[in-house]
Amino acid sequence: MESANQTGIIHFHFRPFSKLPEVQMLIFVAFLIMYLVSISGNVSVSLIIWINHSLHTPMYFFLANLAVLEICYSSTIAPLTLASVLSTERDFISLPGCGTQMFFFTFLGSADCILLAVMAYDRFVAICHPLRYTLMMSWRLCVQLALGSLVLGFILAMQLTVLIFQLPFCSSKEISLFYCDVLPVMRLACADTWVHEATLFVVSIIVLTIPFLLITLSYVFIVAAILKIRSAEGRHKAFSTCSSHLTVVLLQYGRGGLIYLCPSSSYSPERGQVVSVVYTFITPVLNPLIYSMRNRELKDALKRTMIRFLLS
Repeated sequence: MESANQTGIIHFHFRPFSKLPEVQMLIFVAFLIMYLVSISGNVSVSLIIWINHSLHTPMYFFLANLAVLEICYSSTIAPLTLASVLSTERDFISLPGCGTQMFFFTFLGSADCILLAVMAYDRFVAICHPLRYTLMMSWRLCVQLALGSLVLGFILAMQLTVLIFQLPFCSSKEISLFYCDVLPVMRLACADTWVHEATLFVVSIIVLTIPFLLITLSYVFIVAAILKIRSAEGRHKAFSTCSSHLTVVLLQYGRGGLIYLCPSSSYSPERGQVVSVVYTFITPVLNPLIYSMRNRELKDALKRTMIRFLLS
C-alpha cells in the first residue's frame, strides 16, 4: 500500500472537548488556571530547595528534579492544548510536530515514573539504614540516579517514537485526544500495528510495572522498619516523610496503568480523555501541594523564604 505520508503532507487535528464555544471558553479558563498554578507551584518548590541550604539533602534533590520534570512535562502539552481550545477554527499539527510532542511527552513521563522509584529507594535507605544513609546516598550516586532516569526515559521515548512514525498514515485524521499520545496516534495508521503495540507494552512494563514493584518492595521494608520504632513521634515522623511520596506514586502509576497496561483493544477514547486531563493538568497542580502540605521542613523553609522576601 502506498502511504500518503510519502506522497503528500499529512496533518492531524485534535478532537474538541465541546462544539459549544461557551463550553470551550470555560475549559480554556480552567486549563489556563491549572497550568499557571502547576508552573508556579513547581517553580516555588524548586527555588525553595535551591535557596535553603538546610534542604540540600538527597530527598529534596530528587524532589527538585521531580518538580522540574513536572514543569517541562506540563509545558509539552498545555500551551498547544490551550491554543487549540481557544481557536474557533480547526487547528492542525504536522507529523513532525506530532512526533516531537509525543517524544517529549513519553520521555518526560517515563523519567518521572523512574525518578519516583529512585525516591522510594532513597526513603528505604533513610529509614532502614539511617546510620549508613550519608555513605550509601552520596551526591555522586544521587546525580547518577537522576541522570539515569533521564537517559533511560530518553532512550525508550526515542525508540518508541521513531518506530510509531515509521507507520504509514494515509490521510489527515482526527486524534481522539487533545495531544499526540501513543495509542490514539497508532490507531490512525493504515497498517498492522501489532509489533508497535507489543513494543508499547514492553516499554510500559519497563516504565510502570518494574518501578512500581520496586517501590512496593521498598515500602514493605519501610513499613516493617517503622513498626519497630518504639516512640509514636518517631513513627509519625517516618510515615510523614513517605506519605506524600506514596500519594504521588498512586496518582502517577494509577493513571499510567489505566491507559498503557490495559489491552489496546479495550482502549476507550472517552476514558483516555478524562484520564489524560487528570494526568496532564490536575496531577501537576496536586504534586507540589501534596509535598508542601505534608512536609514540615518544606513548609518551614517556605515560611522563612517569604519572611526574608518581605523584610528585604
